[in-house]
Amino acid sequence: MHLKDSQPSLGITQRDVQCVTIAGLCHDLGHGPWSHVWDSMFIPSILPEKKWCHEDASNMMFDALLVENELDLSPDDAAFVKALIMGDPSMCTKEEKPYLFQIVANKRNGLDVDKFDYIARDSQAIDQKSNLSLTRLIYSSRVIDNEICYDIKDANQIFELCHTRMSLHKRIYTHKTAKAIEYMIVDGLTKAEPVMHIAKRLENPKEYLYLTDHIMTEIEASKDPRLAEAQAIFHRIRVRDLYKSVDFKVFPWHCKKSLADTFTPESVVNAFKNLYKQRGALKHVSSDISELEHVEEYANELSPDHVIIEITARHHGMGNLNPLGFVKFYSKHNPNKGVEANPDDVSVTLPGAFGEIMLRVYTREPRFFGLVQLGFREVLRDFKIPPAPPSRAATEELEDATIDLPLELGPDPLDMLTPPAESPSASAAAPAASLGTRLGKKQLYRAASATLAGLGAPKPRGRVAMGRSKSAMLDRTTSGRVLDVGENVFTKVPPTYGSTSPTRRAKGLKREREREEERLRTEEASAAASGAGGVSGDASGSVKELDLDLELELELEMGGEDAGGSRGEVRGRKRSKV
Repeated sequence: MHLKDSQPSLGITQRDVQCVTIAGLCHDLGHGPWSHVWDSMFIPSILPEKKWCHEDASNMMFDALLVENELDLSPDDAAFVKALIMGDPSMCTKEEKPYLFQIVANKRNGLDVDKFDYIARDSQAIDQKSNLSLTRLIYSSRVIDNEICYDIKDANQIFELCHTRMSLHKRIYTHKTAKAIEYMIVDGLTKAEPVMHIAKRLENPKEYLYLTDHIMTEIEASKDPRLAEAQAIFHRIRVRDLYKSVDFKVFPWHCKKSLADTFTPESVVNAFKNLYKQRGALKHVSSDISELEHVEEYANELSPDHVIIEITARHHGMGNLNPLGFVKFYSKHNPNKGVEANPDDVSVTLPGAFGEIMLRVYTREPRFFGLVQLGFREVLRDFKIPPAPPSRAATEELEDATIDLPLELGPDPLDMLTPPAESPSASAAAPAASLGTRLGKKQLYRAASATLAGLGAPKPRGRVAMGRSKSAMLDRTTSGRVLDVGENVFTKVPPTYGSTSPTRRAKGLKREREREEERLRTEEASAAASGAGGVSGDASGSVKELDLDLELELELEMGGEDAGGSRGEVRGRKRSKV
């Protein structure tokens, strides 16, 4: 409605508003049990060949919704709604306004109402005070050249939104305990699949409608002995006997494939087994290896089935690229021109890398904790961080591209480390008379290098496109050097360590303390009540004071009365009694 009212020239109709509203309401109809656990973990493990996402199920459920409720929606409108849900204009039966596909599921830069909704809701759910003003962003939006653009004043708000997304993923969505429970749920559903045929309900809207988190209760309540393994896993969740996070490390974005090839349950177990076989020859090297003499039983039992390797990509919304590089902005001085912002138009303190890879290893059995960590660290010791691939700027063709170059090039106007965006900003659109000749990008770089060298400045490094700068770790790898990886000093345990879940005894100790505290509170309250009943007058009987100052104050008051003195010295202070 904001775009319809603020830009009547766009010709947005009531039919457009209705279809976008329906798509916004129905785009998550297809979420299965435990939301993304279903479509990103369970379904790929059961049906690895099936290319499916919850938006596919949303469209299936939407079609069923129309048929079963005999809703009056034309085929063109129904196709439009489903295309909006998928963010795919090609699904429409006729041409629609392109910018409408950037509202519900924005495939261009991820700024859509879905993200606005879940970030605000989840931040509220974890009691996180947010500085985001999502309403401001909505009213800042403006359609320019069939793209939704935002006021440059709100660029930092947009980055804050992307940073909040990253923060939620790091602290909440990929929390080690949350992920451990998710793996347990997937294991339980996998064990139950041959009996319950859960995944087959995917294609039937009537069955899928009733496929909710209640499936866990359904399995637990079953008397079918074939579900015993699944029930045992779910029971462990109930009593919080969870899979254990053994170790973790964080890597640069470009390491994802190398990590997936190197770290597997088999490689971790094999590394431990090899180390265990050589324990006699290596025991003088490390106290950890010498302790392996005490874990023979567990060492023989350990298998890849006891190990889980998690490789998770966490980013600001656009992989390792600056999300602001995919958003166009306008200004109040030029509201009808949307351009990409230069880095120094927004902030020079943005991070050097916008994505990372979290590698975490879990054990399904806490007794193998120390052994799995030793195997993991043995694989980690041999892993090298590969050189980062060339940036886009280093591989793109530059000969035909041109850029305006001022005639008098000084050291201040040009900073090759934070160059302009590919699209010129509004400030760069100066009259042609004030600019020099048009040079290709290679010629520009050579001219800048020569000029800075003549001024005694160091030669600028290779050009990096906006938002493509790497972190310090990535910068070190661009030289072609391969980096070693250190162990996580915060998670190290001896091989004999076996993590124990909260036992009944541990829980009992806590409850014992709670009961003792409750007993003491009750006794104090009873003593106070009996003491209060025996008090008559202002200074008769015994009064228990809460702090020494007030007790002294009472003594002064009582002494003053006995001597016939005044209570004026202490009358202004409030006494607190039990």
